[in-house]
Amino acid sequence: MQLKIKTLKFSRKTNWVLLFAVMVFSQSFCQEVVTIDSTGVVKSSEIDPQTTVNDSINNFKRYKAEGVCGVVGDFVILEFDIDKSYLEFEQNGVDVNSIDRCEMIGKLMEDKLYVHHAIQDSIIISDAEIKPEVDQLMAYMVDQVGSVEKVVNYYRKSNETELRADLMKARKEIRLTERMQENIVSSITITPEEVRTFFFSIPVDERPIFSAELEVSQLVVEPEVTEKARQDAINRLKSIRTDIVDNGSSFATKAVLYSKDGTRSKGGVIEGVRKDSPMAKEFKDMAFSLQEGEVSEPFETEFGFHLLKVDKVRGQQVDVRHIIIFPEVSQSIVNEARKKIDTIRQSILDNKIPFADAAKLYSDDKETRNNGGLLVNPQTLDTRFDLTKMDPTLSAQVYNVKKGEITKVYTDSDRTGKSIFKILTVTNRHEEHVADYVKDYEKVHELALKEKQLRAIEDWQEEKIKETYIKISSDYKDCNFTNNWINKEN
Repeated sequence: MQLKIKTLKFSRKTNWVLLFAVMVFSQSFCQEVVTIDSTGVVKSSEIDPQTTVNDSINNFKRYKAEGVCGVVGDFVILEFDIDKSYLEFEQNGVDVNSIDRCEMIGKLMEDKLYVHHAIQDSIIISDAEIKPEVDQLMAYMVDQVGSVEKVVNYYRKSNETELRADLMKARKEIRLTERMQENIVSSITITPEEVRTFFFSIPVDERPIFSAELEVSQLVVEPEVTEKARQDAINRLKSIRTDIVDNGSSFATKAVLYSKDGTRSKGGVIEGVRKDSPMAKEFKDMAFSLQEGEVSEPFETEFGFHLLKVDKVRGQQVDVRHIIIFPEVSQSIVNEARKKIDTIRQSILDNKIPFADAAKLYSDDKETRNNGGLLVNPQTLDTRFDLTKMDPTLSAQVYNVKKGEITKVYTDSDRTGKSIFKILTVTNRHEEHVADYVKDYEKVHELALKEKQLRAIEDWQEEKIKETYIKISSDYKDCNFTNNWINKEN
């Protein structure tokens, strides 16, 4: 069975680090006569005016250049781009031997089609949206190879600035594709009758098999943070603030020395904070209440105690620096917490109290205790966890646990890195089975919706291919593309 181009697409949100892992710009793949930037957009100054022609839709540029294998709208695809994609896919663990060059150029052309029309539709991805992702990527790569210089050399760039600029452009193109796809399917809905029709149109022997699923409840005991520990943390931050405000010490230096999160290496900087950013409300409220250069008093969020300084106000966004510290917890308090959960567990095992009631009474986890400790799958927002997709830490604890059994106490960490203690129970176990319309309605509904969304995307592609300038090298004219790249009228 021929591999469809769509199967070459990866989750751009989860695998973006690996996507850039092999951005090696070698001269050996092909001889480039046309110079392009990392987005593949040809600069107008670099195009021979004699190669420009008109088609029935818009004025487009034809490119006569060795190594050019395709053009989609304003984007050129080089043989080099195909070779680079193979390297990228290998880094993602894909068996590239099963992907021929026809399939690869088909995927690249599909990607450029999205980006081209995203730009035409005035979809804007700001640098502020992209920069934190590039910062995270750079930090990851530096951690892997040891230094910025080694990363720059690996990617054969002159300096870090040049590398970051290329990463920004590449990441922006990915985000434009995502945004365009989201726009295409945003209005797609599905009725119960459509779900029913979808399910019963599948032959019985071809219906999907759903993996084993568990419903899991937890009981959490956290070492208590004393009022003294809280006040000590506040006092430490007050002392730091005094040294900054009254003595002229550098906020960035203090962040490097004392902050307890990943921003410390950058002097606590967080750029592009918006009111809708996924941050603690107290943090955002403080950020938008300060003037440029102003340093906050110590304040608390669910993550710890903070100092905040506003570096720059940029319209609806602010660039800030922060210092975060956590109250200290003594070993004696940790031991008390462990003793407490041991006692609770034994009471459950002795049938003195049901697990759900114990969770409501004693669990320190605010999100689950009112529901008897029942966990909600963050990906599906229901209570079932697919064993094949479950977080490895959770899976390791419950994989062999039978319904109603209680796990041993194990140590985990909260958002601040503080040790906490947990026990788990499997409240329900759904074994692997062939899809059932009634029992698995929500999953069937999801499959039916995705199938309808896919059709909408295919219809969009077909329409946009007809109205977009497309040129394919003669080397690829015999390809059996999924999309109608070759047979469209130019």
